Amino acid sequence: MATKTAWGGRFQQELDTDSARFLESVSFDRRLAEEDIAGSLAHAEMLASIGVLTDDDLAKIRQGLGAIRSEIRAGTFTWDAAKEDVHMNIESALTAREGDVGARLHTGRSRNDQVATDMRLWARDACARVGRSLDRLALTLAARADDEIDTLLPAYTHIQRAQPNRLAHHLMAWVEMLDRDHGRLHDCAMRLNECPLGSGAVCATTFPLDRKLTATLLGFARPTRNSLDATADRDFLLELLSALAIASVHLSRIAEEMVWWSTQEFGFVEMADAHATGSSMMPQKKNPDVAEVVRGKSGRVIGDLVSLLVVLKGLPLGYNRDLQEDKVPVFDAVDTVSDATEVMADAMGALRFNRERMRAALGAGFVTATEVADWLAARGVPFRHAHEVAGRLVARAIEARCELAQLPLETFREEHALFDESIFVALDPETAIERRDLPGGPARARVVAAIADARARLEARGASLARTRHATP
Repeated sequence: MATKTAWGGRFQQELDTDSARFLESVSFDRRLAEEDIAGSLAHAEMLASIGVLTDDDLAKIRQGLGAIRSEIRAGTFTWDAAKEDVHMNIESALTAREGDVGARLHTGRSRNDQVATDMRLWARDACARVGRSLDRLALTLAARADDEIDTLLPAYTHIQRAQPNRLAHHLMAWVEMLDRDHGRLHDCAMRLNECPLGSGAVCATTFPLDRKLTATLLGFARPTRNSLDATADRDFLLELLSALAIASVHLSRIAEEMVWWSTQEFGFVEMADAHATGSSMMPQKKNPDVAEVVRGKSGRVIGDLVSLLVVLKGLPLGYNRDLQEDKVPVFDAVDTVSDATEVMADAMGALRFNRERMRAALGAGFVTATEVADWLAARGVPFRHAHEVAGRLVARAIEARCELAQLPLETFREEHALFDESIFVALDPETAIERRDLPGGPARARVVAAIADARARLEARGASLARTRHATP
C-alpha cells in the first residue's frame, strides 16, 4: 500500500505506507502547535510588510490560524499522520479554510527554519517553566530551613559522621545547588534566543525578508547569524538537556538522602502519608516511594541527553532528517524534571524532621574530634601534630567505649600537657558549630543571613510556594 505525500511534484510513486508511518512526527511534534502558529503569524506579518502578502491575505491568515488554534486548544482539531508533521497539518488546514493564501504563507520559508524556530520558542518557554519549579522547591527548602534553624545533626562525609552541623545549613546547601540549576537554564534561554526564520532550507532565500522584524515579533533578541548553523544544529537543545540532566542529578541526591534518612537506622525524617506507599505483603512498611522514583528518573533524563548527543555527533551540514529525533528526548526531559521537582517540593514541604533523633546522633561517632585538634592548634601546636594527638584520644575513647567529652581531663593531659578544663567547652556540639562563624559556615547568624539572602533572590524573580501545574499534551 502507499500513502499520498505532501511533496508529490517530484515523485512518480506515492510514499510506502510503512515508510510514511515510520517517518511521521505529528504524533509527538503536535506539542509545537502553539509555537508553530505564533511563528506563522509573525512570518505572515513580515511578508505583508514587504509586499509579498496583501492586507487581505494577512487578515485571512490571522483569521484561519486563530480558528485552528482554538480547535487545537479545545482538542477538536483532526491530526493527520499522512501530512507528516505539525507544520503541514496546520498549513493544510489553513489552505482548506482560506484557499491559496494558505499556500502563499510558506513563501521564503522552509520547514527547516520553521521547526528550528518552533523548537527555540518551545525551549525558551521550557527554561522558564522548569526554572519556576526549581525555584518553588528552593523556596520550600528555605522555608523549612527557617523553621529548623536550631535543629542540630551530624554532617557526613563518606556516609560517616563527621562534624556537628545545623539542619538549616544542610537544607541551604540544596538551595544553592538548585539556584545554579536555575542559572544554567537562564543562561541557556539567553543563548538560544535567536530567530532562525529567514534561513530557509539551508542558504536563506531570494525574497527580501525583514528578519529583524520577525525576530522582534517573536520576542527574540536577534536573527541567527548563519543560515546553515540555524537550521542544522541543535546545540541549544543539548544545553537545555545538559542543564536538565544536572538538575535531575541534584534532585536524585536530595531524594537519596530522604530515602536514607527515612530508614529506621537513621530515623531522621518521616515522609507524609501522601508521599509514601505501603507494601503488598508487609503491612508494617511505609516506603518513601516519591523520593525513590525521583531518584530513578534521573537516569532517564541523563539518557535523554545522551540520546541527542549521539544523534548529532555524526551529522554533516546542513539539515538532516535525523534532527526529527530531537523532540522526544527534549519533551521527555522537560516533563520529567518538571514533575519530579514539583512532587519533591510537595514532599519536602510536608515531611517531618525528627529533631530528637538528629540531636542524639551527635552523641556518637566522635563528631567533635576536629575541635580537639583546633583547640591545640589555636595554642601554637602545629596542626598536623595536634591532629595526631586528637587521633590518639579518639583511639583511647574507643578503647574506653565512651565519647571524647566523657574522657577525664587526666587522659587529655597524658596526650598533651596544654589541655585544661576549657577543652570540654570546645567539645560541646553547639559551641563547635558557633565557632565556625565564617561566610558559608554553619554558625547561626551566618545561616540566618543565608536564608534571608536566598529568599530575597528567589522572591525577586517571582518564586512562589504555589504549585505550578504542568499539563503534558
